[in-house]
Amino acid sequence: MRIGIIACETFHRDLDYIIGEDTDIVYKEYLEFGLHEWPENLKKAVIDKVNGLEGKVDAVLLGYGICNSLKDVTKVMRVPTVQLVGDDCIGVMLTQEEYDQERKKCAGTMYHTPYFAEMNREWFEKKLRKELPNYAELGISVDWFLEKMFEGYSRVLFIDDGLGGIEESMELSRRFAADLKLKHECRNGTLTMLKDGLARTRELARAAEESSQSNSPNGVL
Repeated sequence: MRIGIIACETFHRDLDYIIGEDTDIVYKEYLEFGLHEWPENLKKAVIDKVNGLEGKVDAVLLGYGICNSLKDVTKVMRVPTVQLVGDDCIGVMLTQEEYDQERKKCAGTMYHTPYFAEMNREWFEKKLRKELPNYAELGISVDWFLEKMFEGYSRVLFIDDGLGGIEESMELSRRFAADLKLKHECRNGTLTMLKDGLARTRELARAAEESSQSNSPNGVL
């Protein structure tokens, strides 16, 4: 069978671990984080990417949750496609039930997976430079921008994906929280939702492969 993966780069580390040397994965592409800020652009991008694999794969794992604009998006895909269960990448890494509980516990939470922790201040500085190129001339600092962006937040929650090698990410997360005078907490995440998504994609691919074989002359491709 032939499986394609189109996913947000926030899942790069975890999906690469889960996939390993799986030869059924014949195509893999991680899209730039931040597309969700422009919902229609995100929707168009994932539809175009998945449909571009028509005839090249039997099924696709779409490594996105709902992310503001992707509810029922698989219905318009021309390739059998599985979407992850969750509001967004944090819902996938915690499970939606645990995510809802964390949001009830503290609505003003900045969630840090290793990926987000490693984005650190530099990502926000790039964002500020892009949105307001002359920010320095206007007397705006990155510290001020971060303070305004996270006004109303009270904690940073670091999510351990269980893959190890997170010491540097954890320290960056602690420092980020300290700089913003936020409480810092840690908890375990899970790869269960990602593994389940890949398993469901494999089932779709197998069904598509069997259907293709049965529709071929003498059942042979």
